[in-house]
Amino acid sequence: MAVLSAGLAPSAAAADVQSQQWYLSAMKADEMWKVSTGKGVKVAVVDSGVNPETPSLKGQVLAGEVPRAVGYKATEDYHGHGTSMAELIAGTGAEGGLKGLAPGAKIVPYRIATTELKDASEKKKAPSLPDVIRAIADSDVKVISMSFGEDIERPEDLAAIKYAQSKGKLMFASTGNDAQEKNFIGYPAAYPYVVGIAASDKSGTVGKFSEHGNYVDLASPGLNVPTWCDNTFRSYCTGQGTSQATAIASASAALVWSAHPDWTANQVLASLIDTAGRDWAKDDPSTYLGYGLIRPRKVLENSSFNPGAAGTDPLAKENAVGVTGDTSPSPSASTSSQPSKSTSGGQTSAAASSSESSDNSTMWVALGAAAAVLVVGGGAFAVIRSRRGA
Repeated sequence: MAVLSAGLAPSAAAADVQSQQWYLSAMKADEMWKVSTGKGVKVAVVDSGVNPETPSLKGQVLAGEVPRAVGYKATEDYHGHGTSMAELIAGTGAEGGLKGLAPGAKIVPYRIATTELKDASEKKKAPSLPDVIRAIADSDVKVISMSFGEDIERPEDLAAIKYAQSKGKLMFASTGNDAQEKNFIGYPAAYPYVVGIAASDKSGTVGKFSEHGNYVDLASPGLNVPTWCDNTFRSYCTGQGTSQATAIASASAALVWSAHPDWTANQVLASLIDTAGRDWAKDDPSTYLGYGLIRPRKVLENSSFNPGAAGTDPLAKENAVGVTGDTSPSPSASTSSQPSKSTSGGQTSAAASSSESSDNSTMWVALGAAAAVLVVGGGAFAVIRSRRGA
């Protein structure tokens, strides 16, 4: 089982969804869009399927580019999750829908089975994750966005990931929302060559639900971010999760790659790591925020930005060492109902949920024989920032 890492607050329907997209102004999207909108970059969304008929996604989904062998019902979203991720990446905002961070990018949809897909026959017909990743690797998609995870390492998945890396793809995956319980090591985020994304709020603090460990590479907005409430596509809800953070990170990469189409995946990632917001040493990444808060604007505003050598892997150290298993939380420094604005300086704060009744549900994707898990969380706390040990 793998998981779709998003949690919704069902009572928080957004009347004006774009006004809820706080991260667009926080990331200065209007300034970035003067330089890049993500045009020319294709992003594969591997999820519950993508509905191309929502107002915000009309004309944005390249369903015809999905190979038939792995394209079973790719444009039928049985949950609403995949469509939400696609809109967060490349939505046009038409008719008041979600405005994507990279509205010039295009989405290539892939549907895998999750426990939300109740029909057993439909699950059997869904393509396997390795087959999907290999198909994407053989396409001209540049970015692979995977807002799901599981606590089982699978050799066939790893082999497909390595194949995609050899084909120059940049892969992002959510680290998971289980930090309040067992804080499991999440795959595919923990695989080599996959960028693990944690969720942060508008003050730059990491959500207490956001998984932590040496496989966390970057943090991205993931709290109080609107998504579709369900697969009826009638209304949006505000919620939180590393799913949203992963989609926004994927869109950030699309913006940079569009502005620098000659860069490699290594160079795009290196630029995002170099410009990430942090107040700790780059060579001592946080187990909670990795190399820091993603800031594509810092790359785009410098037309002569040097991304380093095309063949140099910016995560070579992590990819060589692998997951250390040191994912236990650091001792609690304090407890507060208000998140700290500090992201380091000895502490990394974990942001509060949008309301006491909101949850951080983690929905498992049916990829194997493991049991389904549902995780719920809320509240706020602060923790000592620990070293990654990688």
